[in-house]
Amino acid sequence: MTDLQVYITLGVFAAVILAIAVNAVDMVLAALLGSSVLMGLGILTERDLVHSLGASSGMLALLFGGMVVARTLRPTGIFEHVGVRFLRATRGSGKRFLLLLIALIAPICAFLPNATTVILVAPIIIRVAVALEVDFVGPMVLTAIISNSAGLLTLVGDPATYLVGSSIGMTFGEYLHRVSLGGLLSILVVIPLLPKVMSDVWGVRRELPSDLRPEPLKRPWLCAASLTVLVMMVALFMFGEDLPARVAPPAVAIIAASLALLVIYSAKVEPVDDVLHDIDFKTLIFLMCMFWLVEAVTKTGLIQNLSQQLFAAFGTRTLPVAMTMLLGIALASSVLANTPVVAASILLIKGYMVVAELVPELALGPAFRDWPDATLPVFIAMMFGATLGGNSTLIGAAANVVSAGICAARGKRVTFMMFLRIGLPVTLCQLAVSVAYVLATVWLAS
Repeated sequence: MTDLQVYITLGVFAAVILAIAVNAVDMVLAALLGSSVLMGLGILTERDLVHSLGASSGMLALLFGGMVVARTLRPTGIFEHVGVRFLRATRGSGKRFLLLLIALIAPICAFLPNATTVILVAPIIIRVAVALEVDFVGPMVLTAIISNSAGLLTLVGDPATYLVGSSIGMTFGEYLHRVSLGGLLSILVVIPLLPKVMSDVWGVRRELPSDLRPEPLKRPWLCAASLTVLVMMVALFMFGEDLPARVAPPAVAIIAASLALLVIYSAKVEPVDDVLHDIDFKTLIFLMCMFWLVEAVTKTGLIQNLSQQLFAAFGTRTLPVAMTMLLGIALASSVLANTPVVAASILLIKGYMVVAELVPELALGPAFRDWPDATLPVFIAMMFGATLGGNSTLIGAAANVVSAGICAARGKRVTFMMFLRIGLPVTLCQLAVSVAYVLATVWLAS
C-alpha cells in the first residue's frame, strides 16, 4: 500500500467514525459510503472482502439467529402475559420493580441480542412504570444498561465477547469458567447504586388493583414450540461443541433460526416474510461494513506499528497491557460501536504478543489455539472494556439507542445528559469491578 493509499484509508475511516459520532449521516449509509470509496479506489479488493466476511460470519450468524428466535416469540402473547405477572410481583414497590427488572433482563440477554430484547420487553417495563406512576425513562435506561452488561454472562451474549473468545478458540464452557463470574459481578454491582441513580423510582409505593390477573396465552401451543426451540438453542450453546459432530455457536444460531421459522410457517399465524421483515438487517449490514473498514486499516500497517509501540512501552508485562486495553477499549466503546473497536484490538494484541515472543507468529492466524495462561487476562480485559464501555453514553451501544427511540415514541425524549447521569456512575463502578476481576485472573494465572 502506497503512502497516499494509507492516508486515504485512515482519512475515510476517521470520516466515517466522525460522521456516526456527530450523527451527521445515518450510520449504515456512512459505513457503506466509506467502504464504497475504498473499493472504488482499489484499496479494498475482492480478496479483502472475502477474508473480512470470513472473519465476521460467525458473529453475524449469531446475531441473525438470535434475532429470529426472539422475533418468533412475539405472536405467542407471552410478553403480555409476563407483563401482568411482573406487575403483580412488584407488589407496588419501586424497589422490587427495579430488582425484578434486572432479574428479568439479565438471563434473556445472556443468549439473545441486546437491542432485540429491549424491543421485546419494553412494553412490559413501560406498562409497569405507568402502573406505579413513575417516569419510565429511568427504567428503560436501566434496561439498556443491564442488557449490555448481561452480554458478559456467556460467550454468545455480546458480539464483542464472541469475537474475542472465538479468536483464541475459547469454548462456551471455558468462557463460563473463566469470565462469567466477572459478568455476574458487573451486574450485581449495579444494585447498590440504584437508590442513588434512580431514587425517584426506588422509594415508590403504590396500591395495585386487587383484580389484576394475567390474560391467558394467545397461542399456548405456539408458545411451547417456540420456547422449546429457545431451550434447545441454549442447550446446544452449552454442549454443542462437546458432541461427536461439533456444533459451534454460529451453527447453533442458524439451526435454531431455521426451526423457529419452521414453527411459524407450520402455525400459519403470520407469513415468514413478516418475521424476516422485522429482523434488524440494518445493524447486520453496518457491522459487515465496519469489518471491511477495519480490514482496510489493517492493510495500512498502523495496527502493526501500534503493536510494536505497546511492546516498547510494557515489554512482556501483560498486566499493564490488560489494564490499558480494558480502559482504552471502554473509552472508545463509549462513543463508537464496540464491534469494530474489538476487531481492530484483537489484531493489535495478537501482533503485540508475537512481537513480545509470548506466542509464535502462527498466532496471527485464526487456527492458533495454544495461548499461554498468562496471555488470557488481556483478552478477558478486552471483553469487559468493550461490553461495559457502551453503558456510559446514549450512543455507546445499539440497545441504548433503541431504548431512547422507544421512549421518544412514547413522548419522552432521552437526552445525552439524561443517559449519562445514570450510565456514567454505573459504568465507572462496573469497570472498577472489572479491574479487580482481571487482577484476580492474573494472580491465578501466575
